[in-house]
Amino acid sequence: MSEERLIDLEMKITHQENQIEQLNKALFEQQKQLDQLDSLLKALGKRLQNTGAGEIGPAGEKPPHY
Repeated sequence: MSEERLIDLEMKITHQENQIEQLNKALFEQQKQLDQLDSLLKALGKRLQNTGAGEIGPAGEKPPHY
């Protein structure tokens, strides 16, 4: 294998390693954001259950004149 070919392959490998590192960082940040959103969604769900939302109350009842 020629020296030029070997250098070209090494450059390609280095570029691929850099790309993989960038993709790993992006994936890590996205997973972190998904985890935060999941926690927020669960907290909001619990809050909604605790407030009794979904139950028919005075706002959901028809006025007496109906």
